[in-house]
Amino acid sequence: MLLLKPNCECCDKDLPPAATDARMCTFECTFCAECAEQRFGNVCPNCGGNLVVRPIRPQRHLVKNPASTKRFTKDHPECADLG
Repeated sequence: MLLLKPNCECCDKDLPPAATDARMCTFECTFCAECAEQRFGNVCPNCGGNLVVRPIRPQRHLVKNPASTKRFTKDHPECADLG
């Protein structure tokens, strides 16, 4: 089951479970659409895989299977201007 990470690993933007602008790779590295597209060209800077739209877990399923609350950021050179 997907973790549904709560933020962009680059700019730290909030990405709640219903966010339509969340992007992820197969390892669940998570980015907002702006960072994924403009900073990384839709290629994960960690694994080199493609970044795709993260699926939305319906609200009724979040009760039993909540999204992660653990925030994660990483120092990517492409994000240096944000820090």
